[in-house]
Amino acid sequence: MIRRTLFTLGLVVFVAAPGAAQVLGIPVVNNGAPTGLSIGADVGFPNADYGSGTAVGAHASLGLGFFGVSGMISHYSPKGGDAVWATGASATLRLIGGPLVPFRITMQAGAGRWTEAGVSVTHLPLSLGLAATIPNPAFSIKPWIAPRVDVQRSSGTSIEGGSVSSTDVHFGISGGIDLGLLNGMAIRAAYDRLSTDSVHPSVFSLGLGFSP
Repeated sequence: MIRRTLFTLGLVVFVAAPGAAQVLGIPVVNNGAPTGLSIGADVGFPNADYGSGTAVGAHASLGLGFFGVSGMISHYSPKGGDAVWATGASATLRLIGGPLVPFRITMQAGAGRWTEAGVSVTHLPLSLGLAATIPNPAFSIKPWIAPRVDVQRSSGTSIEGGSVSSTDVHFGISGGIDLGLLNGMAIRAAYDRLSTDSVHPSVFSLGLGFSP
């Protein structure tokens, strides 16, 4: 059953949005399956292991019951380097939880693409999201955390002329807090960290969203 779910979720991502995921310079966000239609924007601040700089991203999501899809785009401007455009999409499946249940567990698969310094990168995160909703008369508070397996495939010719072909698999984790207002607006803060042998790239972001 688990293998079938993973396969179906991954297949939906590549059929619905080929070559697309959570994008460069913006955290991998798995805070629950989206509800209805929503749009939003984020500003990311990667650390020095990512090249510092600033990323600006936008996303749109559509939820259909226990399942949802999202599309994203980002523009990342590292310090001392050329700006990079990235596109992405993700599919999220709710495993546990519902409208009247304050705790949710979701599985999310994503795929993203960008080209940096002559090298094409495909990013494939697969995460398990744990989220809770704390009700409040004026707004809802939703803390979440999402550990993941992070696969990155790089290929092409670098600007130095060397051939690049590699696949890296690492452990990543992201988390944050969403504040949902009664008028459909949402405010989000998120943090993402990737563990590798020598460096630990991380991103902090702030975002706004709206569900009509």
